[in-house]
Amino acid sequence: MPAPSLSIIQSDVPAWQQMLSDLVTDPQELLALIELTDAELAPSAHAADQFPLKIPRWFVSRIHKGDPQDPVLRQFWPHRDEETQVAGYVHDPLQEAQFNPVPGLLHKYTSRVLLTAAPHCAVHCRYCFRRHFDYAGNAPSRDDWQAAFAHVAADTRIREVILSGGDPLALSNKQLGWLLDQAEAIDHVNTLRLHTRMTVVLPQRIDTELCERLGRSRLKIIVVSHCNHAQELSSDSSFAFDALRHVKATLLNQSVILSEVNDSRQALQTLSEALFQQGVLPYYLHLPDAVAGTAHFDVALARAQSLIAQLRAQLPGYLVPRLVREEPGNTSKTPYA
Repeated sequence: MPAPSLSIIQSDVPAWQQMLSDLVTDPQELLALIELTDAELAPSAHAADQFPLKIPRWFVSRIHKGDPQDPVLRQFWPHRDEETQVAGYVHDPLQEAQFNPVPGLLHKYTSRVLLTAAPHCAVHCRYCFRRHFDYAGNAPSRDDWQAAFAHVAADTRIREVILSGGDPLALSNKQLGWLLDQAEAIDHVNTLRLHTRMTVVLPQRIDTELCERLGRSRLKIIVVSHCNHAQELSSDSSFAFDALRHVKATLLNQSVILSEVNDSRQALQTLSEALFQQGVLPYYLHLPDAVAGTAHFDVALARAQSLIAQLRAQLPGYLVPRLVREEPGNTSKTPYA
């Protein structure tokens, strides 16, 4: 399939802003859309109250109707298991608060900083390690952003600025452009990395204006998509990745290994192969963080290691993600063979 022009992507889909506002937030509505009943999959009102259901209506099409065990659905459904309190599962498992010198900035690793560019996402992933993060206290004003970039400018060891959140692509192109302007003005910064789920859950977000701005940047642009199952990918995501590759962005994917979502050799292999077909290389496979309300997603380290060994027997090395865990206080992610 030839790569589509950027104008095709823009003209063939509705405005992404309108699609982003067209959300399914009521569990009963989602059940109706995917043709399930309370008897088949009852939502937890408590879980939905603590961390509301949120999924773009467009992305609901990636959920198979009539299947309460659907691997895409499981990632977003407010499940009763979230109500179970498990020792060791806490609100801030990575102890990020200690690395938050100014609002909106996390500086955990020497050569890179992370900016919580947006306080919201297009979708609420139930396993999210920042589901309890104090976004209200990290919604920077323009003065706060100036302080954050002053921190970056003052530390010449910093080479990379990472835009995360929330999802940075939930911001407008104007807001993103301003953040790029600030990063580009710092001589020792040479890389900008975007972590996003938009390429999958709302690929129409990758519009002409965004791609043209990224293409003009002097910085090396890396886009890390967050996709956990091949079923999340679509022809629309393929077009979005084509558009990003057109402006020479490096495309990577990181996944979280999740119980009853992708904790099988076949699911992980299919994901790696499907990503590669869309021009994206697997990057990390994260073990889940011990976040309160997410213990039902946990996969034991030994099982994850076994699955990686099985992948190595089936796939070339460039399609095998690195199994890692992020641990508080460490100077990098902890890799596992």
